[in-house]
Amino acid sequence: MKKIIMTMIAMLPIVGMAQNEGWKPTDNTQQDHKRKALIQKNPANEDPKYLEGAIPMENGKVVFTLDYDVPGASADHIYHIIYKVLEGMTQEENQFKASKIAIANKEDHVIAARFKEWLVFQNTLLSLDRSVFNYTIIATCTDGHANVTLSRISYEYEKEREGTEGIETTAEEWITDEYALTKKKNRLSKYTGKFRRKTIDRKDEIFESIVSALH
Repeated sequence: MKKIIMTMIAMLPIVGMAQNEGWKPTDNTQQDHKRKALIQKNPANEDPKYLEGAIPMENGKVVFTLDYDVPGASADHIYHIIYKVLEGMTQEENQFKASKIAIANKEDHVIAARFKEWLVFQNTLLSLDRSVFNYTIIATCTDGHANVTLSRISYEYEKEREGTEGIETTAEEWITDEYALTKKKNRLSKYTGKFRRKTIDRKDEIFESIVSALH
């Protein structure tokens, strides 16, 4: 059964940090103070959380991972909570109809969801700057633990704008250190940097919502 599930997940189209020792919800006061101190030392005044090393790679692919311990909770309990979070996300205002839970296996406690949403850079009376943002979330639940990955990220930018063909690209070719940082690695690139910043912000928002629901 597990082999079948993983095969199905691998066949999902691209439409789309562990509660590791480095990832914490952004409301962590101590981390925020440290970050602000680093920003003051940064000549470009860029938040270090967006700079070198902020985009994790696995086998050449961008993969954000949340590993989160939930002491005393069963795999079934964790599964149902994360399912509700992901299902709720598909109904958010910025989502396309294509957003859905593609695989939900209660026996192995695995959920795979595909999302297609608007990633908004600027929204004012005079300007609306946004990109279609595609990604896949896979959650694997075990007793006392949740593993959630966000990967298979791609963008469709300005496809609807008259007079331009727009851009279709992937995270690997757009928001990694090579493409989204300046040569000195101390600031975001002028064009691709906004994609990197907003992708990281959205990832943090999603992971924080899952962590909050599991508390």
